[in-house]
Amino acid sequence: MSTPDNNRRRFTRIHFDAATDLHHNGVEIPVKLMDISFKGVLIESDQQLPLEPGDQVDATIHLLGNDVTIKAPITLKHQEDNRYGFALSQLDLDSLTLLRRIVELNLGEEALLERELEQLIHD
Repeated sequence: MSTPDNNRRRFTRIHFDAATDLHHNGVEIPVKLMDISFKGVLIESDQQLPLEPGDQVDATIHLLGNDVTIKAPITLKHQEDNRYGFALSQLDLDSLTLLRRIVELNLGEEALLERELEQLIHD
């Protein structure tokens, strides 16, 4: 059954376990990436984060140790218990290319990838 939230979702969430660091006010906070899409990330933290909806932080997602990373400014949209949903914004070209590859590998279908890229461009 479809819910209003499901009807609005235009970007597939990719369940992805990766070490991630948030950088906020000169402090690095290690967190765990739960899922990622072209529009956002869901992270889990062992500690309460000192953030309010609308706060922007920088995220570093470690794909292969410290050698391959996605770096992005993210904005907190919602929190439930120890999970935090952030919107992605202004990815650099290298990070966008890596994210595209993650989505491409996990969707497994070129048409789905193209649809999501089209939505990203027109959003």
